[in-house]
Amino acid sequence: MTTKSQDRRKVRLSRALGIPLTPKAARYLEKRPYAPGEHGRTKRKADSDYAVRLREKQRLREQYGIREKQMRNTFNEARRHDGLTGENLVELLEMRLDALVVRSGFARTTAQARQLVVHRHILVDGQLVDRPSFRVKPGQLIHVKAKSEGTEPFQVAAAGGHAEVLPPVPGYLEVELDKLQARLVRRPKRAEVPVTCEVQLVVEYYAAR
Repeated sequence: MTTKSQDRRKVRLSRALGIPLTPKAARYLEKRPYAPGEHGRTKRKADSDYAVRLREKQRLREQYGIREKQMRNTFNEARRHDGLTGENLVELLEMRLDALVVRSGFARTTAQARQLVVHRHILVDGQLVDRPSFRVKPGQLIHVKAKSEGTEPFQVAAAGGHAEVLPPVPGYLEVELDKLQARLVRRPKRAEVPVTCEVQLVVEYYAAR
């Protein structure tokens, strides 16, 4: 899939789900804040309970850019933890390496963060990690490989080039952007995680299946 076709897919998906999944989609939604298709401007009939829960699950999954199997596996893990399953789910997803690369400002989008990890530019505590799903533990340091620091994408990041499209750095991260490093100081809390989701609807979706 080409970059342009990926962009079109993300814009269309963003309009369908009602949330911006990329900076480009955010700009598009400002101009056209309605669903795609010829009936996008018309008032939709009330969705079924199942449809509402499904859409909320899709919204969360697409914000992290993960496959359904990964989402379900993380949900099952969240259910085994103490506390509220929905909050656990978001917190576990947020500890993915690709998610934290975005939150730290090293990448503009989750897709770009995943590419940086897969292409072996990112280290955790000095060890190369090429799995976007890698679960970062509190206290671990995320940083860019020395040989990669001088490349254009990371020079842009180090200069704060993504700040205008990213939310503020959350409290569970300590970031030194000029050094291209960030530390996960503690486990994220759901209320701090900058994703749009009614997590209880996601729990209800999986509980009914």
